[in-house]
Amino acid sequence: MLILNDLPAIHWSVAGAGVAAITLLLLWTTNRRFGISTVYESFCSLVSRLPYFQRSELQGRGRWRLPFAGGLVLGGVLSAVLGGGWRPTWDLGMFDAVIGWGPAGKVAWMFAGGVLIGLGTRIADGCTSGHGIFGLANFERASLVSVLSFMLAGIVATHVVYRAIF
Repeated sequence: MLILNDLPAIHWSVAGAGVAAITLLLLWTTNRRFGISTVYESFCSLVSRLPYFQRSELQGRGRWRLPFAGGLVLGGVLSAVLGGGWRPTWDLGMFDAVIGWGPAGKVAWMFAGGVLIGLGTRIADGCTSGHGIFGLANFERASLVSVLSFMLAGIVATHVVYRAIF
């Protein structure tokens, strides 16, 4: 069951086939990799004139990423509406019960997490979706190392946080 509204979940294989179809279609039509970190960089290229964000892969033919990101947002909204609704919340469950920093602390915690995710994305030269979906499907060694590193770091961080803090 889905977390919200007690709707039955769609079988995982349907979602997997959809991701595979989108990845193959993207590769076939644009000869480009699928990855969310590059979509984020495309947004940054609109507001920053730093040379890093003005690379050719983010300009010209790379502009397809902006409508793609809009489609992700629209898909999420559509899913929420069709699934019975969505309402924003500040509730962080166990974090609130144990740490309880209030709204400003939650924003600081999420900002720090975002910075660390961004740093890891740059160190790995891509994000989990790019390496995990596209890179592994193409048998790229760097993607295998990255995905194993992501998974190991996630497991260790989860055990440290839950054992030491919660």
